[in-house]
Amino acid sequence: MQRPVRIAPSILSADFANLGQEVRAMTAAGADYIHVDVMDGHFVPNITIGPAVVAALRPHSTLPFDVHLMIAPVDPFIAEFAAAGADIITIHPEAGHHLHRSVQHIKGLGKKAGIAINPATPVSVVDHLLGDIDLILVMSVNPGFGGQDFIPATLDKLTALRQRIDASGRTIDLEVDGGINEATGPQAVAAGADILAAGSACFRGGPSAYADNIQRLRDTPTVVRSSASGG
Repeated sequence: MQRPVRIAPSILSADFANLGQEVRAMTAAGADYIHVDVMDGHFVPNITIGPAVVAALRPHSTLPFDVHLMIAPVDPFIAEFAAAGADIITIHPEAGHHLHRSVQHIKGLGKKAGIAINPATPVSVVDHLLGDIDLILVMSVNPGFGGQDFIPATLDKLTALRQRIDASGRTIDLEVDGGINEATGPQAVAAGADILAAGSACFRGGPSAYADNIQRLRDTPTVVRSSASGG
């Protein structure tokens, strides 16, 4: 059974000079999450925000903060982002030595735990963690910058992960991030995604357009794939 599609606007595409207002506007526009991309200039070739900014934004929205940590080493910063107001903390397997321990750390802080899978990361990395995680984030671009084109091979990874999640019998969200718009979003949903993280597709046109942007992503008809391979 297809779960409702939820939209997570990525503030990487927001107006950083008015970030609090942008978060409030997206909340009012009907977003389901606020997606926060944290980059360190080391794990990925860009620098964005830290826990102080997350804490400053927290009073501006009642929505869950979906915080994606693209930093290494990640373990020393998990508690800081949890304290800053993150509700979901997603980490990369490559960002630490002991993924299970890191996931347990997140859970121990009372937060939902996610694993992010880069384009070259095999989906099998989640196989022994399906009993512990709440979310899998599939990167449909190489992380680091917004505005990149969707990588089509991502669709097969989403299908393979949806099969694993369904077989586990657990409620695990399957999120996709990178190059998501009215064309690629339906393909990702057809492949199994139920959360679409989108930057420019949500934030284009300014606050008066946000509600329509979100609704277009949420309501775009699902595209039925002609073929898909597991993995």
